Amino acid sequence: MVRNDKIGMFEEARPRLLGLAYRILSSRADAEDAVQDTFLKWQAADVSAIESPAAWLTTACTRRCLDLLKSAHRKRVDYVGAWLPEPIHTASDDNAEEKLALTSSLTTAFLLMLERLTPKERAAYLLHEIFGQPYDEIAETLDMQEAATRKLVSRAKYNIGVVQTRHTTPRERQEELLAAFHGAIHGGDIVGLSALLSADVRLTADGGGKAATVLGILSGKETVVAFIAERLTEYWSHYRWETAELNGGRGIVLRSEDGDVAATVSFGYDTDGRVTDIFIVRNPDKLTHLDDATVH
Repeated sequence: MVRNDKIGMFEEARPRLLGLAYRILSSRADAEDAVQDTFLKWQAADVSAIESPAAWLTTACTRRCLDLLKSAHRKRVDYVGAWLPEPIHTASDDNAEEKLALTSSLTTAFLLMLERLTPKERAAYLLHEIFGQPYDEIAETLDMQEAATRKLVSRAKYNIGVVQTRHTTPRERQEELLAAFHGAIHGGDIVGLSALLSADVRLTADGGGKAATVLGILSGKETVVAFIAERLTEYWSHYRWETAELNGGRGIVLRSEDGDVAATVSFGYDTDGRVTDIFIVRNPDKLTHLDDATVH
């Protein structure tokens, strides 16, 4: 096999590997590191002896992600304030059921649910439920018995409550929320926004100790609305607003006068379309890759 064929095989698999790695690690930067490490290992491998290149690459990438996940969890012990996944741009196609299924597994709310799982539970669940890999292949990837792998997936599905976190909120409802949020910040119309929030709505902001933001999670409609009215209307009035597809849903990108991303805002919804979560990412380290290509 010539070198170009080997590279071509990897490049064909790259989007899938990047999507898998991002879902496991919740970080675009770490996901790209994992994929690059997989590429280096692939370059050193004897491809003629590999029966299924796609399965080999998935296994290598997954195992590297599990190693990186252990390191990431250690770093989060000392993380300043609330931690949120790194936001990413995602493509929009309301008519593609497969794409909707994939993007629903990219929402911030869903990625936070994955944090409840052990690393192997997370990998097994994603490989089977999102990427359609059979149990026997997952067992080989995780170096486990197939029966144990089935239990991992079953336990993961129970722990994350898939129905609650992977439903799709109608696009019209999302657009209504964006308009109401903009009206609250720039027009002082808190009533319109308040009507769309659940009673126990939460506001979580991630500054990572590198950008000013609220450190704790704000809970309850009254508290959240007061913070938006009294603080965000002042802090955000000078930013340029852009609506964007963030982690599979409609969100907001705030840019400074020089065009740099200052913050992203995304939302979580219940099955009735009420807003349960407002996620604000201000940590500049997590905004570096926002304008990069989509992770599928």
